[in-house]
Amino acid sequence: MKVLIVEDERPAANYLKKGLTEEGFAVDIASTVSDADDAIEIANYDVVLLDVMLPGGSGVELCREWRQRGIMVPVLFTTARDELKDRVAGLDAGGDDYLIKPYSFDELTARIRALLRRPRPAVAADISIGGHVLDMNRKRLLFNQTPVPLTAREYQLLEYLAINCGRLVSRTALWEHVWETGSEPDSNVVDVYIRYVRNKLGDDGKRIETVRGRGYVLNCVSNSHEPYL
Repeated sequence: MKVLIVEDERPAANYLKKGLTEEGFAVDIASTVSDADDAIEIANYDVVLLDVMLPGGSGVELCREWRQRGIMVPVLFTTARDELKDRVAGLDAGGDDYLIKPYSFDELTARIRALLRRPRPAVAADISIGGHVLDMNRKRLLFNQTPVPLTAREYQLLEYLAINCGRLVSRTALWEHVWETGSEPDSNVVDVYIRYVRNKLGDDGKRIETVRGRGYVLNCVSNSHEPYL
């Protein structure tokens, strides 16, 4: 697993890198918004630890820009800002979690493991959905080589359907793998997000078929992926 630490305080960044390396992660460090943006374009990361206050700009705005460009790598914000409005801003920008400094290293690794718990394909590949292409390496949807903006939730839903290309996926399975909650699945929420994804796909949205009372099937062209059961 590969982690990008975006932190301008070098001692803190080095401490995190040492600890995460000992945990078995491959770790890169970026200290500015520009460096982080360059790194995300070059390497495929499994998670990004993103400080909110950085030289050259805001981590929140950087995350928002990544999401608009279709980059869906999980982002864990780390910051000393503990007001509710700051946490909301980070999550609304597309962040997946928010950790207040100072925090324990054990809590950090637990948060990272939670972000990585979502099922992922064994081998990344491009999956064709009509005229669209789901770039599994870069975590984005393309149409005519142009990224199609998706929210993190929309991407996760489409990715899970694509991994199970041509197979029936129940609402319960979608709920468990996309929303990750122990509560009973809310089929209305799942249906709403299916509609969002269909709209983003335009005419190719018809490739997501509803199997009444059972779930959904995405008709696409996939490389050799094993489905998640």
